Amino acid sequence: MIAITGGAGFLGYHVANYFAGQGESCLLLDIATFDESEYPQGATFVEADVRDAQAVRSALANQGLSCIIHAAAALPLWKRQDIFSVNVAGTRTVLAVARELGIPRVVYISSTAVYGVPKVHPLYEDNPRVGVGPYGESKILAEQVCEEFRARGLCVPIIRPKTFIGTARLGVFQILYDWVESGCRIPLIGNGRNHYQLLEVEDLCDAIWLAATAPDDQVNDTFNVGAEKYGTVAEDVGALCEYAASGARVMTTPAGVVKPALALLEALHLSPLYKWVYGTADTDSFVSVDKIKQTLGWSAKYSNSEALIRSYQWYLDHKTESDSATGVTHRVAWNQGVLKVVKRLMK
Repeated sequence: MIAITGGAGFLGYHVANYFAGQGESCLLLDIATFDESEYPQGATFVEADVRDAQAVRSALANQGLSCIIHAAAALPLWKRQDIFSVNVAGTRTVLAVARELGIPRVVYISSTAVYGVPKVHPLYEDNPRVGVGPYGESKILAEQVCEEFRARGLCVPIIRPKTFIGTARLGVFQILYDWVESGCRIPLIGNGRNHYQLLEVEDLCDAIWLAATAPDDQVNDTFNVGAEKYGTVAEDVGALCEYAASGARVMTTPAGVVKPALALLEALHLSPLYKWVYGTADTDSFVSVDKIKQTLGWSAKYSNSEALIRSYQWYLDHKTESDSATGVTHRVAWNQGVLKVVKRLMK
């Protein structure tokens, strides 16, 4: 049996179903509510906060766990203090409890946000870590906690995924899908000629499975994960628009004007787009996946455009279900705020 923290989230949902398909039973922890019908038969659900050592200990003790997939995270729209307490203190709690209970491995789901906005690409695992905003900073600190526990004898593979999408992914991508479905012009920040690598969540689950099951001496390390095939932003979003056949089409914008405007709207709490989204949208952002390919034999099945199209089609198929609520996680729509007004101008 494995445990998955953040089990009610977008990634937790996919990891649970993927591992069940491999014959592995799952214990899922989260502070959010589970829709148990979405999960594999036999899954165990526990309401627990990763910051609460006693709750985590009670949930994980005497379960015969071979591994914990630590995917719980406070996302960039959360309050700063919650981002640090969940992402850093929560990671320390999970690792400490794992070591105390003799659980031999914790796979930590980090982020390529730890690289900041560098000018040289592709990015390799030993590139400097320079976080952007509280989320990026917290992920760096959490990785340092993981490295501390590695030094104390725990096997802690670190996975750094690019922005991952797939079935059931909403959040900021729901805004894009809504505009595409409506046949709007899709304003790209800048000229759209930059390369921004994404990742299909099924490919990420493949990587997590390998990190959870391969020998210690292969996985007790840090690995980038991202699509192997990706075009420019204009090409990939353009492929989505072509698939949608709604009249949606890409348009370029002056980044020097748009980015300060979005920063102001964020400061005024009028837009859900946070700095990591608009601040990197006109830059190259792609990592090397050579290490995980060579060490663990991983490979990506889906390109950027294929991942976008799969995710968009799921949105269309489940639109009536997903329109009923908004929030700050990847599994619900985000309130578009003033962007709804902008959308009307983009028809």
